[in-house]
Amino acid sequence: MKNYTITVNGTAYDVTVEEGTGSASAPAAAPKKAAPKAAAPKAAAPSGAQGAVKVNAPMPGKILSVKASAGQAVKKGDVLLILEAMKMENEVVAPQDGTVASINVSAGDSVEAGAVLASLN
Repeated sequence: MKNYTITVNGTAYDVTVEEGTGSASAPAAAPKKAAPKAAAPKAAAPSGAQGAVKVNAPMPGKILSVKASAGQAVKKGDVLLILEAMKMENEVVAPQDGTVASINVSAGDSVEAGAVLASLN
């Protein structure tokens, strides 16, 4: 038997797999408490056009569209950008209420995971 920890949508599951039995029955996976997702890091003080709250790319991909602009007031969960990754459109949302300080990408840009896409005040 082999033990694996699999994370799906932020919830970790401990899974045990038997080898060579050929049967389809397996015990149900029990959810395990996962470490909470890290919030967007906050800088001590905003510098220049950068805001205090950074919005990072969750995965590598291509920016399809920018839905917010600098100076726009946003609420937690408002869509800032659309990021295409693995032929899926992913909404990049505001982590908290605030004002958009900067948008660091434009439509068509390729980004790496963790790249700062925007910042909020």
